[in-house]
Amino acid sequence: MTNKAGGSSFRDVLNGSAFSGQLFTGSMFRGPGPRGWFIGAGLSILLWAWPTWNIVWSVDEPLAWKVAASASLIVFFAAYVFLPQISWRLGVRAGIVSAGILLALNGVIVLLIGREALWTWTFLACAIAMTSLPPRTDFFLIVALSLASFSTQLVTGNGEQALLQAGIILSLGLMMSAFARLIRQTARLREAQTELADAAVAAERSRVARDMHDILGHSLTVIAVKAELAGRMLDTVPGDYPARDRAAAEISAVQDLARGALADVRATVAGYRGVNVLAELAVARTALESAGIDAELPGTVEQVPARHRELFGWVLREGVTNVVRHSGAARCRVRLTASSVLVEDDGVGPASGGRSGNGLAGIRERVGAAGGTVSIGPSDLGGFRLAVEV
Repeated sequence: MTNKAGGSSFRDVLNGSAFSGQLFTGSMFRGPGPRGWFIGAGLSILLWAWPTWNIVWSVDEPLAWKVAASASLIVFFAAYVFLPQISWRLGVRAGIVSAGILLALNGVIVLLIGREALWTWTFLACAIAMTSLPPRTDFFLIVALSLASFSTQLVTGNGEQALLQAGIILSLGLMMSAFARLIRQTARLREAQTELADAAVAAERSRVARDMHDILGHSLTVIAVKAELAGRMLDTVPGDYPARDRAAAEISAVQDLARGALADVRATVAGYRGVNVLAELAVARTALESAGIDAELPGTVEQVPARHRELFGWVLREGVTNVVRHSGAARCRVRLTASSVLVEDDGVGPASGGRSGNGLAGIRERVGAAGGTVSIGPSDLGGFRLAVEV
């Protein structure tokens, strides 16, 4: 197609494209999230107005063609703003779909407008780089876009324009790809830091519990024993000795207080070290929400008797951990009764061969020691099911 822009300079369009891409890049350097993305894209939209007017509305073409070309540009720019952000939240498959949609929409623009629409390939390369595609895939797509632009411009234009636009597409595309990689690594580093912090907190809690038990437990035990010994010694004192009965009552009170305090310390230590189904239910809710899994959880654990709460807590912890790490599920359901706990999902289902990991082996041992049974198999939701009956 011939240059519809008449006397306009195609180099101006390229320069505007490059400057817009740099604004986009600068906004994303602040990190992942909608704010940086939308600010950069919004600033870029201000610069899209001129080339759109220059190659569509300032030329002598039918009104229907101008409307169709403008609509294709608007739809492409909307996809440019939103699809990379959406794909980051949904994963690699969404990145592949997003890149395919962007390529298809841009192909429509090129078919309608022709060579003058190749300036949009700069934004296409940046958007592809910022989707959740695997790094090698976005690299090859960006290089392919650059080579295609160079070949097209070289055949229909001059070598200077071909080299300039190919260089802009390649440099900005690879720069955005590097930023995307940096952002992903930063996100993984933050996750690792969170896990290390949680592990450090757990280790500190265990240390405090151990020290509390070793120091206070020993001291309170000695106090209780000595109070009991003093009470026995007081029994040898004649009954008519002044304040004997009162001293005996006070020593008995000291003994009771020491034993009560010792019981409290042991209960506190058990709370630090142990597992409780109520606490695990709260942790499960947070973990599933963070993983983007729809959680269907019971609102209360009152129906679970005290003797089963620790065991059910271990089952709930292991079941939800498997769902988050291995299932690839979008939905998880937990059911609690007085004698059973059920964790199931709609993910990949049981592994072939029927093997279970160390976590499930530990659950079998705990449940077996409590006289219960463990059932593992396909879920009614289509994924994996862990059921324990006591």
